[in-house]
Amino acid sequence: MREISTNLVTNAVERLCIRAASDLPFNVEELIQKSIQTEESPLAKEILGKILENAEYARNNNLPICQDTGIACLFVEIGQELTITGGVLSEAINEGVRRGYKKAYLRKSVAKDPLFDRSNTEDNTPAIISYTSVPGDRMHIKLLPKGGGSENCGAVKMLRPADGIDGVKEFLLQSVIEAGGKPCPPIIIGIGIGATLNHSALLAKRALCRPLGSHNNNPNYAKLEQEILDEINRTGIGPQGLGGRTTALAVQIEYRPTHIACLPVAVDINCHANRYKEVTI
Repeated sequence: MREISTNLVTNAVERLCIRAASDLPFNVEELIQKSIQTEESPLAKEILGKILENAEYARNNNLPICQDTGIACLFVEIGQELTITGGVLSEAINEGVRRGYKKAYLRKSVAKDPLFDRSNTEDNTPAIISYTSVPGDRMHIKLLPKGGGSENCGAVKMLRPADGIDGVKEFLLQSVIEAGGKPCPPIIIGIGIGATLNHSALLAKRALCRPLGSHNNNPNYAKLEQEILDEINRTGIGPQGLGGRTTALAVQIEYRPTHIACLPVAVDINCHANRYKEVTI
């Protein structure tokens, strides 16, 4: 068995929070550059160019890409041959979030209670943490700081199996049309299909952490990703909702087996600032 201390986890999460806020993944920038070449609207081209300028300035000056530095969503894979010493893992992760947001002067955006006490926790905790047990003796952490504007545009629907592919497409397209310019397009769309109502939403958020431009390993779902992306980009919503061909940069689907009577579908929309970072310790 391999041992690691909770201090190591805290330090790793602190660094992830700081890097994610200011360093847009290069694959996002590559997709934006590609979109500029195919975009027909002069205004849309200008907006996409400004997004790239902002990303470069943020990276070079260690400043947040966006003023909404999000709620910290973490996916933690823990090897079965790994022992964690020195404290409770969830407390170590939250301490890393607390330190990272304080050290980098990132906006704290977590309300204590959704209904009765919406005062700020003042340190951006608690984080939203999902744990998975995997083979090996390592821990892999993915951090996705999720902004409120794009999070508000997500949706889950329990379709009937008879609704099939057409029903899935209709729901997803309608969700994007209703969102319009609110999630600051061009957007990245995570989709979860199958499992249960709650787990489909988790799959959708996990899909946002896949490298952009990658496709599902199942060719049927890879084809569906491209079909949905093409349909969304024909809506004409465009960058910032001001028209154009570039409404979405990527559509990424994760799926799981489900009950024979169910067809859960979740859509999790993210703005162009798909600020996920990951580390293995």
